[in-house]
Amino acid sequence: MRRRSPRPGSFAPLAALCLALAACGGGPQKTPDKPEPVPLDPPVAEAPPALTGLRDAAPAILIRGVTLLTADPEAPRIERGWIRVKDGLIAGMGEGDGPAPADGERLIEGRRRVVTPGLIDTHSHLGVYAAPHTWAHADGNEMTGPITAGVRAEDAFWPQDPGIQRAVAGGVTTIMALPGSGNLMGGRGVVLKLHPAREARAMRFPGAQDGLKMACGENPKRVYGQKGAMPMSRMGSAYLMRDKFMAARRYQRDWAEWRASPEESDGGEKTPKVPPKRDLVLETLAAVLDGDIRVHIHCYRADEMLLQLGLAEEFGYPVASFHHATEAYKIRDVLAARGVGVSTWADWWGFKVEAWDAIEQNLALTHMAGGLAIVHSDSARGIQRLNQEAAKGLAAGLHAGLKPDPGAPEGITLDADAALRWITINPARALGIDDRTGSLAPGKMADLVLWDRDPLSVYARAELVLIDGHVRHDAAQPQPPWSDFEVGLDAGLPPVDPKPGPPYSGPRGSRGSRSTPQGGER
Repeated sequence: MRRRSPRPGSFAPLAALCLALAACGGGPQKTPDKPEPVPLDPPVAEAPPALTGLRDAAPAILIRGVTLLTADPEAPRIERGWIRVKDGLIAGMGEGDGPAPADGERLIEGRRRVVTPGLIDTHSHLGVYAAPHTWAHADGNEMTGPITAGVRAEDAFWPQDPGIQRAVAGGVTTIMALPGSGNLMGGRGVVLKLHPAREARAMRFPGAQDGLKMACGENPKRVYGQKGAMPMSRMGSAYLMRDKFMAARRYQRDWAEWRASPEESDGGEKTPKVPPKRDLVLETLAAVLDGDIRVHIHCYRADEMLLQLGLAEEFGYPVASFHHATEAYKIRDVLAARGVGVSTWADWWGFKVEAWDAIEQNLALTHMAGGLAIVHSDSARGIQRLNQEAAKGLAAGLHAGLKPDPGAPEGITLDADAALRWITINPARALGIDDRTGSLAPGKMADLVLWDRDPLSVYARAELVLIDGHVRHDAAQPQPPWSDFEVGLDAGLPPVDPKPGPPYSGPRGSRGSRSTPQGGER
Protein backbone atom coordinates (compact mmCIF):
# COMPACT_ATOMS: atom_id res chain seq x y z
CA MET A 1 0.00 0.00 0.00
CA ARG A 2 1.36 3.44 -0.88
CA ARG A 3 2.23 5.40 2.26
CA ARG A 4 0.59 8.79 2.52
CA SER A 5 2.32 11.95 3.66
CA PRO A 6 1.56 13.03 7.22
CA ARG A 7 -1.53 15.17 7.56
CA PRO A 8 -0.70 18.88 8.03
CA GLY A 9 -0.31 19.61 11.71
CA SER A 10 -0.59 15.95 12.76
CA PHE A 11 2.68 16.20 14.66
CA ALA A 12 2.08 19.68 16.00
CA PRO A 13 1.59 18.59 19.65
CA LEU A 14 4.81 16.59 19.55
CA ALA A 15 6.71 19.47 17.92
CA ALA A 16 5.37 21.90 20.51
CA LEU A 17 6.47 19.55 23.26
CA CYS A 18 9.99 19.34 21.83
CA LEU A 19 10.21 23.16 21.59
CA ALA A 20 9.01 23.50 25.16
CA LEU A 21 11.61 21.04 26.40
CA ALA A 22 14.32 22.86 24.48
CA ALA A 23 13.25 26.19 25.94
CA CYS A 24 13.60 24.78 29.45
CA GLY A 25 17.30 24.35 28.85
CA GLY A 26 18.02 28.08 29.28
CA GLY A 27 21.63 29.10 29.29
CA PRO A 28 24.75 27.11 30.17
CA GLN A 29 24.28 24.95 33.23
CA LYS A 30 26.84 24.79 36.04
CA THR A 31 28.23 21.31 36.49
CA PRO A 32 28.34 20.31 40.19
CA ASP A 33 31.68 19.32 41.65
CA LYS A 34 30.32 15.94 42.77
CA PRO A 35 27.29 14.75 40.73
CA GLU A 36 24.47 13.20 42.68
CA PRO A 37 24.59 9.38 42.48
CA VAL A 38 21.93 7.75 40.34
CA PRO A 39 19.46 5.95 42.63
CA LEU A 40 19.03 2.20 42.32
CA ASP A 41 16.31 1.36 39.84
CA PRO A 42 14.79 4.85 39.41
CA PRO A 43 11.07 4.90 38.64
CA VAL A 44 10.06 4.79 35.00
CA ALA A 45 9.54 8.29 33.66
CA GLU A 46 5.92 9.29 33.30
CA ALA A 47 4.73 10.20 29.84
CA PRO A 48 4.34 13.97 29.33
CA PRO A 49 0.78 15.34 29.39
CA ALA A 50 0.82 15.89 25.61
CA LEU A 51 1.03 12.13 25.15
CA THR A 52 -1.54 11.09 27.75
CA GLY A 53 -4.29 13.61 27.00
CA LEU A 54 -6.48 10.99 25.34
CA ARG A 55 -7.08 9.45 28.77
CA ASP A 56 -8.45 12.64 30.33
CA ALA A 57 -12.02 13.93 30.59
CA ALA A 58 -13.90 10.66 30.05
CA PRO A 59 -17.59 11.25 29.24
CA ALA A 60 -20.40 10.36 31.61
CA ILE A 61 -22.36 7.28 30.50
CA LEU A 62 -25.37 5.49 31.95
CA ILE A 63 -26.16 1.95 30.78
CA ARG A 64 -29.55 0.54 31.76
CA GLY A 65 -31.53 -2.64 31.18
CA VAL A 66 -28.57 -5.03 31.18
CA THR A 67 -27.35 -8.12 32.98
CA LEU A 68 -24.27 -7.25 35.01
CA LEU A 69 -21.71 -10.05 35.30
CA THR A 70 -19.49 -8.58 37.99
CA ALA A 71 -16.71 -11.22 38.27
CA ASP A 72 -17.12 -10.84 42.04
CA PRO A 73 -17.66 -14.32 43.56
CA GLU A 74 -19.66 -12.80 46.41
CA ALA A 75 -22.20 -11.16 44.08
CA PRO A 76 -21.49 -12.51 40.61
CA ARG A 77 -24.49 -11.18 38.68
CA ILE A 78 -27.37 -8.73 38.61
CA GLU A 79 -29.95 -10.02 36.16
CA ARG A 80 -31.63 -6.68 35.46
CA GLY A 81 -29.46 -3.77 36.35
CA TRP A 82 -27.72 -0.52 35.48
CA ILE A 83 -24.21 0.89 35.67
CA ARG A 84 -22.99 4.50 35.60
CA VAL A 85 -19.58 5.69 34.42
CA LYS A 86 -18.14 9.10 35.31
CA ASP A 87 -14.64 10.57 35.23
CA GLY A 88 -13.20 7.26 34.09
CA LEU A 89 -14.56 5.31 37.05
CA ILE A 90 -17.63 3.24 37.87
CA ALA A 91 -19.73 5.81 39.71
CA GLY A 92 -22.60 3.50 40.61
CA MET A 93 -24.43 0.29 39.74
CA GLY A 94 -27.42 -1.59 40.96
CA GLU A 95 -30.56 -3.58 40.30
CA GLY A 96 -33.72 -2.37 38.62
CA ASP A 97 -34.50 0.35 36.11
CA GLY A 98 -31.82 2.67 37.40
CA PRO A 99 -31.70 6.46 37.74
CA ALA A 100 -32.64 9.00 35.10
CA PRO A 101 -29.70 10.28 33.07
CA ALA A 102 -28.05 13.44 34.36
CA ASP A 103 -27.52 16.51 32.21
CA GLY A 104 -24.97 15.77 29.50
CA GLU A 105 -24.87 12.08 30.34
CA ARG A 106 -25.04 9.60 27.47
CA LEU A 107 -27.81 7.04 27.95
CA ILE A 108 -27.45 3.53 26.53
CA GLU A 109 -30.49 1.27 26.75
CA GLY A 110 -29.06 -2.24 27.04
CA ARG A 111 -32.18 -4.17 26.04
CA ARG A 112 -31.12 -7.39 27.78
CA ARG A 113 -27.49 -7.16 26.74
CA VAL A 114 -24.68 -8.16 29.08
CA VAL A 115 -21.99 -6.02 30.72
CA THR A 116 -18.75 -7.53 32.02
CA PRO A 117 -15.42 -6.15 33.19
CA GLY A 118 -12.88 -5.60 30.44
CA LEU A 119 -10.87 -8.72 29.63
CA ILE A 120 -7.24 -8.95 30.74
CA ASP A 121 -4.45 -10.93 29.07
CA THR A 122 -1.45 -11.78 31.25
CA HIS A 123 0.64 -13.05 28.32
CA SER A 124 0.74 -10.99 25.15
CA HIS A 125 3.43 -10.19 22.60
CA LEU A 126 1.43 -7.46 20.90
CA GLY A 127 3.67 -4.53 20.10
CA VAL A 128 6.94 -6.43 20.51
CA TYR A 129 6.14 -8.94 17.75
CA ALA A 130 3.92 -6.57 15.83
CA ALA A 131 2.08 -7.06 12.56
CA PRO A 132 3.05 -7.07 9.74
CA HIS A 133 5.06 -10.08 10.89
CA THR A 134 8.49 -9.20 9.53
CA TRP A 135 12.01 -9.31 10.86
CA ALA A 136 11.82 -5.53 11.30
CA HIS A 137 9.09 -6.02 13.93
CA ALA A 138 10.67 -8.97 15.79
CA ASP A 139 11.72 -7.26 19.03
CA GLY A 140 10.61 -9.70 21.72
CA ASN A 141 13.72 -11.86 22.26
CA GLU A 142 17.20 -10.49 22.93
CA MET A 143 18.82 -13.88 22.41
CA THR A 144 22.43 -12.76 22.64
CA GLY A 145 22.79 -14.18 26.14
CA PRO A 146 20.65 -16.42 28.36
CA ILE A 147 20.07 -13.76 31.02
CA THR A 148 18.89 -10.36 29.81
CA ALA A 149 16.79 -9.31 32.79
CA GLY A 150 17.72 -5.67 32.29
CA VAL A 151 15.91 -5.19 28.98
CA ARG A 152 12.34 -3.89 28.96
CA ALA A 153 9.49 -4.80 26.62
CA GLU A 154 8.29 -1.23 27.00
CA ASP A 155 11.36 -0.03 25.08
CA ALA A 156 10.40 -2.17 22.05
CA PHE A 157 6.61 -1.88 22.17
CA TRP A 158 5.12 -0.40 18.99
CA PRO A 159 1.74 1.20 19.77
CA GLN A 160 0.68 1.14 16.11
CA ASP A 161 0.53 -2.65 15.98
CA PRO A 162 -2.79 -3.33 14.17
CA GLY A 163 -3.40 -6.22 16.57
CA ILE A 164 -4.04 -3.80 19.44
CA GLN A 165 -7.26 -2.44 17.95
CA ARG A 166 -8.40 -5.97 17.10
CA ALA A 167 -7.79 -7.07 20.69
CA VAL A 168 -9.93 -4.19 21.94
CA ALA A 169 -12.68 -5.22 19.50
CA GLY A 170 -12.61 -8.61 21.24
CA GLY A 171 -13.22 -7.00 24.64
CA VAL A 172 -9.61 -6.80 25.91
CA THR A 173 -8.77 -3.65 27.87
CA THR A 174 -5.48 -4.51 29.61
CA ILE A 175 -2.48 -6.67 28.73
CA MET A 176 0.92 -7.54 30.03
CA ALA A 177 3.30 -7.19 27.08
CA LEU A 178 6.14 -9.65 27.64
CA PRO A 179 9.48 -10.50 26.12
CA GLY A 180 9.69 -13.94 24.51
CA SER A 181 10.89 -17.09 26.25
CA GLY A 182 14.14 -17.81 24.42
CA ASN A 183 16.13 -16.76 27.52
CA LEU A 184 16.18 -17.88 31.13
CA MET A 185 15.44 -14.30 32.15
CA GLY A 186 14.15 -12.47 29.11
CA GLY A 187 13.51 -9.06 30.61
CA ARG A 188 10.77 -6.91 32.06
CA GLY A 189 7.16 -7.07 30.93
CA VAL A 190 4.91 -4.03 31.18
CA VAL A 191 1.19 -3.76 32.03
CA LEU A 192 -0.64 -1.58 29.50
CA LYS A 193 -4.13 -0.14 29.02
CA LEU A 194 -5.06 -0.49 25.36
CA HIS A 195 -5.62 3.17 24.55
CA PRO A 196 -4.55 4.52 21.16
CA ALA A 197 -1.28 6.27 21.90
CA ARG A 198 1.98 7.45 20.42
CA GLU A 199 4.29 5.63 22.80
CA ALA A 200 4.18 2.85 25.35
CA ARG A 201 4.64 5.14 28.36
CA ALA A 202 1.30 6.76 27.60
CA MET A 203 -0.35 3.31 27.77
CA ARG A 204 1.13 2.23 31.09
CA PHE A 205 -1.35 1.00 33.67
CA PRO A 206 -0.93 3.59 36.46
CA GLY A 207 1.12 2.19 39.31
CA ALA A 208 1.25 -1.40 38.01
CA GLN A 209 4.45 -3.29 38.76
CA ASP A 210 6.60 -4.57 35.94
CA GLY A 211 6.96 -8.34 35.60
CA LEU A 212 10.17 -10.31 35.13
CA LYS A 213 9.71 -12.86 32.35
CA MET A 214 11.60 -16.05 33.18
CA ALA A 215 11.64 -19.34 31.29
CA CYS A 216 12.74 -22.90 31.91
CA GLY A 217 12.73 -26.14 29.97
CA GLU A 218 13.11 -26.73 26.27
CA ASN A 219 13.28 -23.19 24.93
CA PRO A 220 16.45 -21.76 26.52
CA LYS A 221 18.34 -25.05 26.46
CA ARG A 222 17.59 -25.49 22.77
CA VAL A 223 18.45 -21.89 21.80
CA TYR A 224 21.81 -21.89 23.56
CA GLY A 225 22.56 -25.58 23.18
CA GLN A 226 22.44 -25.11 19.42
CA LYS A 227 25.02 -22.37 19.83
CA GLY A 228 27.26 -24.58 21.97
CA ALA A 229 26.69 -22.27 24.92
CA MET A 230 25.29 -22.64 28.41
CA PRO A 231 22.59 -23.68 29.15
CA MET A 232 22.28 -26.79 27.03
CA SER A 233 20.57 -28.71 29.83
CA ARG A 234 18.01 -28.17 32.56
CA MET A 235 20.69 -28.45 35.22
CA GLY A 236 22.65 -25.71 33.45
CA SER A 237 19.52 -23.56 33.41
CA ALA A 238 18.99 -23.95 37.16
CA TYR A 239 22.68 -23.24 37.81
CA LEU A 240 22.63 -19.96 35.87
CA MET A 241 19.42 -18.78 37.55
CA ARG A 242 20.74 -19.56 41.03
CA ASP A 243 24.12 -17.98 40.28
CA LYS A 244 22.53 -14.75 39.05
CA PHE A 245 20.20 -14.45 42.04
CA MET A 246 23.21 -14.92 44.34
CA ALA A 247 24.90 -12.04 42.53
CA ALA A 248 21.72 -9.99 42.93
CA ARG A 249 21.78 -10.60 46.69
CA ARG A 250 25.33 -9.23 46.85
CA TYR A 251 24.32 -6.27 44.71
CA GLN A 252 21.32 -5.64 46.96
CA ARG A 253 23.57 -5.79 50.05
CA ASP A 254 26.18 -3.43 48.57
CA TRP A 255 23.57 -0.81 47.79
CA ALA A 256 21.93 -1.19 51.21
CA GLU A 257 25.31 -0.67 52.90
CA TRP A 258 26.03 2.41 50.79
CA ARG A 259 22.61 3.92 51.51
CA ALA A 260 23.05 3.31 55.24
CA SER A 261 26.45 5.03 55.20
CA PRO A 262 26.97 7.16 52.06
CA GLU A 263 29.85 9.10 53.64
CA GLU A 264 33.15 8.20 55.20
CA SER A 265 35.39 10.04 57.64
CA ASP A 266 38.90 11.02 56.65
CA GLY A 267 40.74 12.84 59.39
CA GLY A 268 37.50 14.14 60.87
CA GLU A 269 36.17 15.37 57.54
CA LYS A 270 33.31 13.49 55.92
CA THR A 271 33.50 12.78 52.22
CA PRO A 272 30.97 11.00 49.99
CA LYS A 273 31.59 7.34 49.27
CA VAL A 274 31.54 6.18 45.68
CA PRO A 275 28.26 4.27 45.17
CA PRO A 276 28.32 0.75 43.77
CA LYS A 277 28.44 0.50 39.99
CA ARG A 278 25.00 0.09 38.49
CA ASP A 279 24.18 -3.17 36.69
CA LEU A 280 20.80 -3.20 34.96
CA VAL A 281 20.46 -7.00 35.08
CA LEU A 282 21.20 -7.18 38.81
CA GLU A 283 19.11 -4.08 39.41
CA THR A 284 16.06 -5.87 38.00
CA LEU A 285 16.74 -8.98 40.07
CA ALA A 286 17.32 -6.89 43.21
CA ALA A 287 13.91 -5.30 42.59
CA VAL A 288 12.46 -8.83 42.41
CA LEU A 289 14.05 -9.64 45.78
CA ASP A 290 12.65 -6.38 47.19
CA GLY A 291 9.15 -7.29 45.97
CA ASP A 292 8.95 -4.42 43.47
CA ILE A 293 8.82 -6.61 40.35
CA ARG A 294 6.51 -9.60 39.97
CA VAL A 295 7.83 -12.91 38.58
CA HIS A 296 6.10 -14.66 35.67
CA ILE A 297 7.64 -17.95 34.52
CA HIS A 298 7.21 -19.79 31.22
CA CYS A 299 7.12 -23.40 32.45
CA TYR A 300 5.28 -26.49 31.20
CA ARG A 301 6.29 -29.49 33.32
CA ALA A 302 5.06 -30.04 36.86
CA ASP A 303 8.51 -31.02 38.18
CA GLU A 304 10.07 -27.86 36.77
CA MET A 305 7.37 -25.69 38.32
CA LEU A 306 8.24 -27.27 41.68
CA LEU A 307 11.92 -26.61 40.98
CA GLN A 308 11.15 -22.95 40.30
CA LEU A 309 9.09 -22.71 43.48
CA GLY A 310 12.07 -24.11 45.37
CA LEU A 311 14.34 -21.48 43.82
CA ALA A 312 11.86 -18.76 44.73
CA GLU A 313 11.71 -20.01 48.31
CA GLU A 314 15.52 -20.14 48.47
CA PHE A 315 15.83 -16.47 47.53
CA GLY A 316 12.63 -15.19 49.12
CA TYR A 317 10.48 -13.95 46.24
CA PRO A 318 6.95 -15.03 45.27
CA VAL A 319 5.95 -16.38 41.85
CA ALA A 320 2.96 -14.45 40.51
CA SER A 321 2.08 -16.89 37.74
CA PHE A 322 3.34 -19.85 35.76
CA HIS A 323 2.66 -19.33 32.06
CA HIS A 324 1.50 -22.10 29.72
CA ALA A 325 1.73 -24.49 32.69
CA THR A 326 0.18 -27.41 30.82
CA GLU A 327 0.94 -29.80 33.70
CA ALA A 328 -0.34 -27.51 36.45
CA TYR A 329 -3.17 -29.95 37.15
CA LYS A 330 -0.60 -32.43 38.53
CA ILE A 331 0.44 -30.02 41.30
CA ARG A 332 -2.72 -27.96 41.57
CA ASP A 333 -2.87 -28.41 45.35
CA VAL A 334 0.62 -26.92 45.76
CA LEU A 335 -0.10 -24.00 43.42
CA ALA A 336 -3.42 -23.27 45.12
CA ALA A 337 -1.85 -23.34 48.59
CA ARG A 338 0.83 -20.87 47.51
CA GLY A 339 -1.50 -18.59 45.58
CA VAL A 340 0.43 -19.01 42.32
CA GLY A 341 -1.51 -18.20 39.16
CA VAL A 342 -1.81 -20.65 36.27
CA SER A 343 -1.90 -18.68 33.01
CA THR A 344 -2.66 -21.21 30.31
CA TRP A 345 -4.59 -22.07 27.15
CA ALA A 346 -7.86 -23.94 26.96
CA ASP A 347 -6.71 -26.80 24.74
CA TRP A 348 -3.30 -26.32 23.09
CA TRP A 349 -1.15 -29.43 23.42
CA GLY A 350 1.38 -31.72 21.74
CA PHE A 351 3.37 -29.14 19.77
CA LYS A 352 6.54 -30.15 21.65
CA VAL A 353 7.46 -32.78 24.22
CA GLU A 354 6.80 -30.48 27.18
CA ALA A 355 3.22 -29.97 26.00
CA TRP A 356 2.49 -33.65 25.37
CA ASP A 357 0.83 -34.27 28.74
CA ALA A 358 -1.57 -31.33 28.51
CA ILE A 359 -5.28 -31.97 29.13
CA GLU A 360 -8.36 -29.87 28.37
CA GLN A 361 -9.43 -29.95 32.03
CA ASN A 362 -6.31 -28.07 33.23
CA LEU A 363 -8.13 -24.79 33.87
CA ALA A 364 -11.11 -26.46 35.53
CA LEU A 365 -8.97 -28.70 37.76
CA THR A 366 -6.89 -25.71 38.86
CA HIS A 367 -10.07 -23.82 39.69
CA MET A 368 -11.66 -26.73 41.55
CA ALA A 369 -8.56 -26.98 43.73
CA GLY A 370 -9.08 -23.35 44.77
CA GLY A 371 -6.27 -22.11 42.54
CA LEU A 372 -5.95 -19.00 40.41
CA ALA A 373 -6.95 -20.21 36.93
CA ILE A 374 -6.25 -17.76 34.09
CA VAL A 375 -6.78 -17.91 30.34
CA HIS A 376 -3.96 -16.23 28.42
CA SER A 377 -3.48 -15.85 24.68
CA ASP A 378 0.21 -15.78 23.65
CA SER A 379 -1.27 -15.01 20.24
CA ALA A 380 -2.37 -11.98 18.24
CA ARG A 381 -5.36 -14.02 17.09
CA GLY A 382 -6.22 -15.82 20.31
CA ILE A 383 -6.42 -12.51 22.17
CA GLN A 384 -9.42 -11.62 20.00
CA ARG A 385 -11.49 -14.48 21.49
CA LEU A 386 -10.45 -14.91 25.13
CA ASN A 387 -14.15 -15.28 25.97
CA GLN A 388 -14.41 -18.34 23.71
CA GLU A 389 -11.23 -19.84 25.17
CA ALA A 390 -12.69 -19.51 28.68
CA ALA A 391 -15.88 -21.16 27.44
CA LYS A 392 -13.90 -24.11 26.06
CA GLY A 393 -12.12 -24.60 29.39
CA LEU A 394 -15.45 -24.50 31.20
CA ALA A 395 -17.05 -26.99 28.79
CA ALA A 396 -14.17 -29.46 29.28
CA GLY A 397 -14.57 -29.32 33.06
CA LEU A 398 -18.35 -29.69 32.98
CA HIS A 399 -18.11 -32.60 30.55
CA ALA A 400 -15.73 -34.37 32.95
CA GLY A 401 -18.14 -33.82 35.86
CA LEU A 402 -15.43 -32.36 38.11
CA LYS A 403 -16.02 -31.88 41.82
CA PRO A 404 -14.10 -29.65 44.25
CA ASP A 405 -10.81 -31.13 45.44
CA PRO A 406 -10.55 -32.38 49.01
CA GLY A 407 -9.20 -29.50 51.05
CA ALA A 408 -10.37 -26.86 48.56
CA PRO A 409 -12.09 -23.77 50.00
CA GLU A 410 -15.81 -23.95 50.67
CA GLY A 411 -18.15 -22.73 47.96
CA ILE A 412 -16.05 -23.72 44.93
CA THR A 413 -18.31 -24.22 41.91
CA LEU A 414 -17.63 -24.67 38.22
CA ASP A 415 -19.97 -22.42 36.26
CA ALA A 416 -20.07 -19.51 33.85
CA ASP A 417 -19.34 -16.99 36.59
CA ALA A 418 -16.16 -18.86 37.48
CA ALA A 419 -15.08 -19.01 33.83
CA LEU A 420 -15.57 -15.25 33.49
CA ARG A 421 -13.16 -14.73 36.38
CA TRP A 422 -10.48 -16.61 34.41
CA ILE A 423 -10.30 -13.68 31.99
CA THR A 424 -11.06 -10.76 34.34
CA ILE A 425 -10.36 -10.64 38.07
CA ASN A 426 -7.96 -13.63 38.19
CA PRO A 427 -5.48 -12.16 35.69
CA ALA A 428 -5.86 -8.82 37.48
CA ARG A 429 -4.76 -10.54 40.70
CA ALA A 430 -1.74 -12.10 39.02
CA LEU A 431 -0.74 -8.64 37.78
CA GLY A 432 -1.43 -6.99 41.14
CA ILE A 433 -4.09 -4.62 39.79
CA ASP A 434 -7.26 -6.28 41.10
CA ASP A 435 -7.96 -3.39 43.48
CA ARG A 436 -8.56 -1.13 40.46
CA THR A 437 -9.85 -3.32 37.64
CA GLY A 438 -11.00 -6.85 36.80
CA SER A 439 -14.47 -6.67 38.34
CA LEU A 440 -17.48 -4.37 38.37
CA ALA A 441 -17.69 -2.30 41.56
CA PRO A 442 -18.17 1.38 42.35
CA GLY A 443 -14.84 3.20 42.45
CA LYS A 444 -13.05 0.83 40.10
CA MET A 445 -11.76 1.86 36.69
CA ALA A 446 -14.47 1.98 34.06
CA ASP A 447 -13.02 -0.87 31.99
CA LEU A 448 -16.06 -2.74 30.74
CA VAL A 449 -17.60 -4.50 27.77
CA LEU A 450 -21.20 -4.46 26.52
CA TRP A 451 -21.89 -7.80 24.81
CA ASP A 452 -24.83 -8.57 22.56
CA ARG A 453 -25.43 -11.85 24.46
CA ASP A 454 -23.81 -14.21 26.98
CA PRO A 455 -20.06 -13.60 26.49
CA LEU A 456 -19.33 -17.34 26.70
CA SER A 457 -21.42 -17.96 23.60
CA VAL A 458 -19.49 -18.65 20.40
CA TYR A 459 -21.76 -16.07 18.75
CA ALA A 460 -21.07 -13.31 21.31
CA ARG A 461 -19.88 -9.99 19.99
CA ALA A 462 -18.50 -7.02 21.90
CA GLU A 463 -20.70 -4.09 20.89
CA LEU A 464 -19.07 -1.48 23.12
CA VAL A 465 -15.70 -1.48 24.89
CA LEU A 466 -14.84 1.19 27.46
CA ILE A 467 -11.34 1.76 28.83
CA ASP A 468 -11.12 4.29 31.68
CA GLY A 469 -14.60 5.36 30.61
CA HIS A 470 -13.56 6.15 27.02
CA VAL A 471 -15.33 4.31 24.21
CA ARG A 472 -12.49 2.54 22.42
CA HIS A 473 -14.68 0.22 20.35
CA ASP A 474 -18.21 0.76 19.09
CA ALA A 475 -19.44 -1.91 16.69
CA ALA A 476 -22.19 0.40 15.44
CA GLN A 477 -19.78 3.26 14.70
CA PRO A 478 -16.36 1.83 13.78
CA GLN A 479 -13.39 4.08 14.45
CA PRO A 480 -10.73 4.86 11.86
CA PRO A 481 -7.74 2.50 11.99
CA TRP A 482 -5.32 3.23 14.82
CA SER A 483 -2.37 2.01 12.77
CA ASP A 484 -0.78 3.75 9.78
CA PHE A 485 -0.46 0.32 8.17
CA GLU A 486 -4.24 0.22 7.79
CA VAL A 487 -4.93 3.80 6.78
CA GLY A 488 -6.83 3.75 3.49
CA LEU A 489 -8.51 0.38 4.07
CA ASP A 490 -12.29 0.14 4.19
CA ALA A 491 -13.81 1.44 7.39
CA GLY A 492 -14.27 -1.08 10.15
CA LEU A 493 -12.34 -4.14 11.23
CA PRO A 494 -12.52 -7.55 9.63
CA PRO A 495 -13.74 -10.26 12.00
CA VAL A 496 -10.39 -12.08 11.82
CA ASP A 497 -6.88 -11.38 10.60
CA PRO A 498 -6.27 -11.66 6.87
CA LYS A 499 -4.76 -14.93 5.71
CA PRO A 500 -1.16 -14.90 6.99
CA GLY A 501 1.86 -15.23 4.78
CA PRO A 502 4.76 -17.64 5.32
CA PRO A 503 5.67 -18.04 9.01
CA TYR A 504 8.42 -15.85 10.36
CA SER A 505 11.71 -17.75 10.52
CA GLY A 506 14.30 -15.30 11.88
CA PRO A 507 17.83 -16.36 12.74
CA ARG A 508 18.67 -19.93 13.62
CA GLY A 509 17.47 -20.90 17.06
CA SER A 510 14.98 -18.05 17.37
CA ARG A 511 11.82 -20.14 17.11
CA GLY A 512 10.13 -22.57 19.44
CA SER A 513 9.15 -26.08 18.47
CA ARG A 514 5.94 -24.32 17.60
CA SER A 515 6.43 -20.61 17.03
CA THR A 516 3.86 -17.98 17.88
CA PRO A 517 2.23 -16.07 15.03
CA GLN A 518 4.57 -13.24 15.99
CA GLY A 519 7.68 -15.42 15.78
CA GLY A 520 8.27 -15.56 19.53
CA GLU A 521 9.08 -18.56 21.68
CA ARG A 522 6.28 -20.82 22.82
